[in-house]
Amino acid sequence: MPKKTVRQSMLARRRILAASEVKSASLMVQSRFIASDEFARADVLALYAPIHNEVDTAAVFAAARLSAKTVLYPAVSGTGIEFRPVIDLEELRKGAFGIPEPPESRELYNPLDIDLIVIPGVAFDLAGKRVGYGKGYYDKTLHFVEGRKKLVGFCYEFQLVEEIKDEPHDVRMDLLVTEKRVMRPRN
Repeated sequence: MPKKTVRQSMLARRRILAASEVKSASLMVQSRFIASDEFARADVLALYAPIHNEVDTAAVFAAARLSAKTVLYPAVSGTGIEFRPVIDLEELRKGAFGIPEPPESRELYNPLDIDLIVIPGVAFDLAGKRVGYGKGYYDKTLHFVEGRKKLVGFCYEFQLVEEIKDEPHDVRMDLLVTEKRVMRPRN
């Protein structure tokens, strides 16, 4: 199925989720991730601020801060993204595309220095391929860390599809987490 068709279908389906469904499924996704060995071993992780009924990340943020982990959030920069630390979610301010971003005054982290980078997606396939919103910000920024067991996709179970036709610039996830399971497609 072409990416455009997958994107439209999944965004429409995600848009009609009730707030209670988003909250319940998001908590299950986050709980599975927090219980993973990958989360336990990570000292520095990057999360995203959810929009449009994406899986929430606030519980992961709270657990990471309780464990004294450094938590970063992305900010759009040119045609890519950069990662900066956040100590309190109240620091996030609307940035590009209305997505909350960390303060510009914070230091930048090189993606190679981040243990785990949690990425939202519109759809993922069983091999870890991802469909995003179509701008390629994550792909452009993270292509050189692909395959280093750093990339984590959060999604609802219905966002998993059998196969996505990828392009050379697309990055694949090392870990996929839904409300029903944790998958390690590259293992």
